[in-house]
Amino acid sequence: MPRRYLLYILMLFHLPVWSQINTDRVMLIGRNALYFEDYVLSIQYFNQVINAKPYLHSPYFFRGVAKLNLEDYQGAEQDCSEAIDRNPFVVDYYQVRGIARINQGNYKEAIHDYTQALEHDPSNVSLWHNLVLCRMRENDYDGARADVQRMLEMSPRYVPGYLMSGEVWMKQKDTLKAEADINHALTLDKYDPDVWSMRAMLNLQLDRYKEAEEDLSEAIYLASMNAGHYVNRALARYHQNNLRGAMSDYDMAVNVDGNNLIALYNRGLLRAQVGDDNRAIEDFDRVIEMEPENMMAIYNRALLRDQTGDLKGAISDYTTVLEEYPNFLAGYEQRAVARRKIGDQRGAKKDEETLLKAEIERRNSLYGGNNSNKANNKDKDEEEEKTRKESDKNVKNYRKLVVADNDELQQMYKNEYRGKVQNRNVKVEMEPMFVLTYYQKESEVNRVNAYHKYVDEMNQTQTLVKRLRITNQEAPLNETQVKEHFASVDTYTSAIVNAPERADLRFARALDFYLVQDFTSAIDDLTQAILKNDKYVAAYFNRALIRYKQLEYIRAEEEVENATHDPALNTKAKLTTVTMGHVNEYEMVRADLEKVITLMPDFVYAYYNRAVILCQQNDYHGAMVDFNKAIEINPNFAEAYFNRGLTHIFLGQNKEGLADLSKAGELGLFKAYNIIKRYTEVGE
Repeated sequence: MPRRYLLYILMLFHLPVWSQINTDRVMLIGRNALYFEDYVLSIQYFNQVINAKPYLHSPYFFRGVAKLNLEDYQGAEQDCSEAIDRNPFVVDYYQVRGIARINQGNYKEAIHDYTQALEHDPSNVSLWHNLVLCRMRENDYDGARADVQRMLEMSPRYVPGYLMSGEVWMKQKDTLKAEADINHALTLDKYDPDVWSMRAMLNLQLDRYKEAEEDLSEAIYLASMNAGHYVNRALARYHQNNLRGAMSDYDMAVNVDGNNLIALYNRGLLRAQVGDDNRAIEDFDRVIEMEPENMMAIYNRALLRDQTGDLKGAISDYTTVLEEYPNFLAGYEQRAVARRKIGDQRGAKKDEETLLKAEIERRNSLYGGNNSNKANNKDKDEEEEKTRKESDKNVKNYRKLVVADNDELQQMYKNEYRGKVQNRNVKVEMEPMFVLTYYQKESEVNRVNAYHKYVDEMNQTQTLVKRLRITNQEAPLNETQVKEHFASVDTYTSAIVNAPERADLRFARALDFYLVQDFTSAIDDLTQAILKNDKYVAAYFNRALIRYKQLEYIRAEEEVENATHDPALNTKAKLTTVTMGHVNEYEMVRADLEKVITLMPDFVYAYYNRAVILCQQNDYHGAMVDFNKAIEINPNFAEAYFNRGLTHIFLGQNKEGLADLSKAGELGLFKAYNIIKRYTEVGE
């Protein structure tokens, strides 16, 4: 779930002060874990609050939000219902329960939720957004059109509203009005890949393949990690007989999403057409692995195995298909030939007898004057089509490219439900700060791992329970890891009692506290570690980061409190800056990083982190000095190039900024290219 929306959920109301301070503290830590996307951990904290005070409504709701992010939709619905039973006047309880119901296909109940929520908050665009999409799912197009009109009257610059309106018109076969709505959306935001993709979908339906390809190229430029854009452009290129271009797009789609069935199946077909049989077999193998009942993939693999000499494998595949489609005569013909090649004369003869019997029946039916001619003409019309729908299970269409069904094709743009976990457009914001921790997210691409000899030396001491890493892409904990770190806190506590002067034990326990999102305890331990060893670089470094995260959460709360109901008014990219009330706290973060630099001048991540802090304080020139130093120490520091590029842009130095962003993209931060396009066009 995007953090801005999550904070909107978290902060629409303030929790009262509980009589027991422990309950208040556990709730705070749970919400902190939820904000930083540590969902499994947050559920454990909310469980504690619910067990202590089951009459409270908010912990059920927050636990429901965590379950929603973990795709436990039934559990999320139940928790939100519990919250509503205890307090039926909070809009977001209905909002999140509606999303949980949507994900279970229960659109009627979701409509009921959004209708109730709108009674309490009739100007909430997010509620109207979800209500419209639910009505569309229920095929209530008149109701959807009326609701989307009301939504656009309240928010006339809300781009997704025009896309939904366009989809409604397309469902009702009015392509002119649909095109007008989509084109208007494009005038409002030409940097939204969903708009280009939606217009491409319309062009595909109207057989305007060249225009569809051009629109999808724009969508790909703006969102290069969306496999669906490549699949759809491949279709547009295929219809223009650009097979090489279509093949290239399927390659890219598979690179982005290795489990994209349409891309794998269609690439297998095209590879077979150009004689690349072995790699075509690999594609169909992967399709069959994911969909064992995909008979058309099995039949295509049978033909390819036959051609490559794997006759036993081909016969096995032919048999599988014929068991499912006993009237598929082409299968008997192919299997008969394969059986003769391996010397199975009896099996071949049996298949040939089946073919002969079918031919006799066909001739008799012709002389009988039945409707078979009409059926044959229908089959002939189907054969003339170049593509088949994904739901088409007619095995005779095995050579046709697959396209998404109409309902899916109409979702080529992301008409997501507000509040669902989604990653939308690239957001123009700094890369995060680095921290010393145990866990790191898997990267989409091969990037250089952060390294410093000091971290290696810490790992060699074997004081820590796991290998220490330096990263700015932290991974949330799973349930097993949560239990491990709670247990580790107890272990280190016992060790600290026996050796209270050991700073390394304090640091190790601070890591455990940090990982279970207890920032206050983590800072306390790091402070104690520094008091016992005032040259403890790792303690200063992590204390700075944890203090910064506390400030980030507080700042996000303040932004949400000032936010408008209209999401369209909050889409302009900007660098969030520090308010005057937090100046002293930021100075404490900077002081810790400056101590790291004093103790270890080549620790590049301290310069980088301090530069990020300086940007938060609007000191872009000071940040530039630190980013320069970081790049001087490590010329392949992608994140430093990216952030320095944004800093140049914030200073109005677009040329220098674009050069840095280009370097960041070259080093593996591909989202830089999206920003390059935006600011290139701004400068033109």
